[in-house]
Amino acid sequence: MSNPLNNSSKEEMVKHLKKLVVPHLRQIDFTGSFPHFRRLTSDRVNFLTFQFDRHGGGFVIEIANAKNETFKRYGGIEIEPNKLNAHALTKRKRIQANMKDESTTDSWFRYDKKYLLGFGNIYLKVCKDVLSKLDIANSYWADGEVN
Repeated sequence: MSNPLNNSSKEEMVKHLKKLVVPHLRQIDFTGSFPHFRRLTSDRVNFLTFQFDRHGGGFVIEIANAKNETFKRYGGIEIEPNKLNAHALTKRKRIQANMKDESTTDSWFRYDKKYLLGFGNIYLKVCKDVLSKLDIANSYWADGEVN
């Protein structure tokens, strides 16, 4: 059996996310390019970033809010809202497949499970799971902490 955690499986997952999840993000006014997206509102900027497991086979979604103004980073570095991403912010939330567990990579959206299950399109299943979790993100973007 070939290594299930190779780059081609990540490329396939990214391809499915771009085809099925990113269009939904665009419909709700997110801009940016994979893996970093942002939505500017009158008083805040909502962020969403896909962060992949460095060992392969999974990812988590980082979401955050910031004031819709120039962000001052450590050392006085200023970043305009349209150049900022969730990784630059300290107050953020993780969206993952299992929202009950602590944030270990086992709780993340896993696309390497196809090698264990052996049926169906795991990439499609993961995308559907991501879309089902966007209500959690919407609540956070509306009422969550602002950096």
